[in-house]
Amino acid sequence: MKRVVVGLSGGVDSSVAAYLLKEQGYDVVGLFMRNWHDTTGTLEGDCPWYDDQMFAELTAKRLDIPFHFIDLSDEYRRRVVDYMFAEYGRGRTPNPDVLCNREIKFDAFLQAALKLGADYVATGHYCRREVTETAEGPVYRLLAGSDPNKDQSYFLCQLTQEQLSRALFPIGHLLKPEVRRIAAEQHLATAQRKDSQGICFVGKVDLPVFLQQQLKAREGAIVEIPASWPGYALRGRIAAPGERSTAWELPADGPFSQEQLDALAEPYRYTPEAGRQAGTHRGAHFFTIGQRKGLGVGGYAEPLFVIASDVEHNVLYVGMGQEHPGLYRRALRILPEEMHWIRPDRALQPGGSARFSMRIRYRQPLQGGVLHVTEQGGYIVFDRPQRGVTAGQFAAWYDGDELVGSGVIHR
Repeated sequence: MKRVVVGLSGGVDSSVAAYLLKEQGYDVVGLFMRNWHDTTGTLEGDCPWYDDQMFAELTAKRLDIPFHFIDLSDEYRRRVVDYMFAEYGRGRTPNPDVLCNREIKFDAFLQAALKLGADYVATGHYCRREVTETAEGPVYRLLAGSDPNKDQSYFLCQLTQEQLSRALFPIGHLLKPEVRRIAAEQHLATAQRKDSQGICFVGKVDLPVFLQQQLKAREGAIVEIPASWPGYALRGRIAAPGERSTAWELPADGPFSQEQLDALAEPYRYTPEAGRQAGTHRGAHFFTIGQRKGLGVGGYAEPLFVIASDVEHNVLYVGMGQEHPGLYRRALRILPEEMHWIRPDRALQPGGSARFSMRIRYRQPLQGGVLHVTEQGGYIVFDRPQRGVTAGQFAAWYDGDELVGSGVIHR
């Protein structure tokens, strides 16, 4: 009988995952991990860890499975939260949920589970795992969850073959209403409990307040860049003879020169002289591309959105309206050392390219594009310009339902 240690979070998804595994004949053990107990910046009443633990224990008791507790707070702070502070301090926007899965749930937690004799670890993620036998050994495929509204494969885009070899996702083939129905039928205490939201294990936070634990507030200028800024016109066409070509209008498949790829992926560079001051802010590092709330600037015909930030000079650049050209980019770049292949057997070598379906944030519909790999890294050129390409976030590429690889957006 194979032993599976289930990460019981106190939510309905992990509860049903544990139930299904027990029904399938596994030796199931529940393990609750406490990863955060600092309430600085946390909105009152949002998923305190002690409530989560209570619901996890009630689930284990109902299913008659052993229950264990582990505190991974030091690991979580060092490997996830400190990374968050560092990235925001550099003017980038990290994704702590992706880091939490890579560094905590399928690393620190996995190591703790192995000490309990686990053959596998299981979570309540809405994704699927398949195994393909090859002459070189098993290949583990990470597939999107069957529920299109809950697919969480993106959050697992940094997992490795070794991590997937130990992972089980028991509810990945189910729709969310089915999960709640099963929980209700089995009289699990979590059946009607609301899904957690916000930063993984931290919950909903007032981000500036949370970040001010390590990043100081500094007043700076908010500069509005008009949609008529000349830089947009140059980027929007193929350059004339003698000008640096951006290949903006060429098909995403290319071929592209290294210069063209660099030009396509280069963010717009603004200066305060390119626009006019619209207001002030309390720290450029507290904002992210595409953000609308928290600017505190009124008097415009349409809302203002963040289009760029300069943390070195503490200047925030904004554009008016959802269709402002500064919100859209045709391409992005990933550094060579930050390219990650869930399927190493499908990794592209320098000079290679392949068409994939792309996602640059959770819940974003998949977008068509081509991944080009050179000695300078990976370049994703989209079929259509994308809104809110943000440094620090993860770009993931899919072949059908399978998540093949990912990387941190450099620019």
